[in-house]
Amino acid sequence: MDVSETILALSAARGKDKTICPSEVARQIWQEDWRKHMDETRKAAFALRDKGKVVITQRGNEILGEEVRGPIRIRIV
Repeated sequence: MDVSETILALSAARGKDKTICPSEVARQIWQEDWRKHMDETRKAAFALRDKGKVVITQRGNEILGEEVRGPIRIRIV
């Protein structure tokens, strides 16, 4: 399963009112070295956001750009 598919699957399973952390996605795909893949996971999440599939938030506020530092959350649309 690729990163985008995993993001969508985990987000859909969680539901429209809940969010997931990108680390959950990375851990699902790369159990041993998931930390190495966090940038890849975040980029996939932002690509899905740009396609209107997910919303990205930080501290409960929707993020519109990609220049964000710190933890983000992903919610299915």
